[in-house]
Amino acid sequence: MRKKVESRQMDTRQRRRLIAGAILRPVLTVVALGCAYFLLPWTDAHTVSAFALLVAGGVAVLGVAAWQIKRILNSDVPALQAVEAASVVVPTYLLIVSMTYFAVAGADPTSFTEPLSRMGALYFSLSVFSTVGFGDIAAKTDLARALVSLQIVCNLVLIGFGVRFVIAAVSWSKEHRTRQTKPGDPSE
Repeated sequence: MRKKVESRQMDTRQRRRLIAGAILRPVLTVVALGCAYFLLPWTDAHTVSAFALLVAGGVAVLGVAAWQIKRILNSDVPALQAVEAASVVVPTYLLIVSMTYFAVAGADPTSFTEPLSRMGALYFSLSVFSTVGFGDIAAKTDLARALVSLQIVCNLVLIGFGVRFVIAAVSWSKEHRTRQTKPGDPSE
C-alpha cells in the first residue's frame, strides 16, 4: 500500500512527478486509442455491428468513468485526478462515437451528406460534441439522425452528470481526507 502524502507536505520534486504522471497517463492513453482508431482494420460493418459497437462502447465509457471516479475518491490530490479523468473519458467517448459513425457510413454510404473517412467521422463527432455544427457533414438517413440525436443526449448527460459526479467526488475526497487528518475526530 502506497503512503499517502498531503499535497501541502509534498516537495517540489514530488509535485512535479505527480503532475507529470497526470499529464503523461492521459496523453499515452489517448495516443494509444487514437492509433487503434486509425490503424486497426475494422472497415466491414453493417447496421447491427454499428449498434453493437455503440452499446459496447457506451459500456466501456461508463466503465472508464467509474474507474476514474474511484481513482478521484482514493486520490491524494483529487482535483488533479479529476482533470486526468476528464482527459481520458472525453476522448474515449468521442473515439467510440466516431467509430460508430464510420461503421454506419461504411454500411450505408448515403447515411451522411458525404462519405466519411475515419478522420471525417472523428471531425463530425467533434463538431456535434462541441455544438459547432459547421454543416459540411450532416446525417441524411433516419439511422444516422438517430445516432446523432443519441450523441447529443449523451453529450448533455456526459457534461451535466459527469461534471456533477466529478465535482462531488473531488469534494467528498477532500472532505474525507480532512476528517482523517484532524486529531481527536470522533469518527476515528
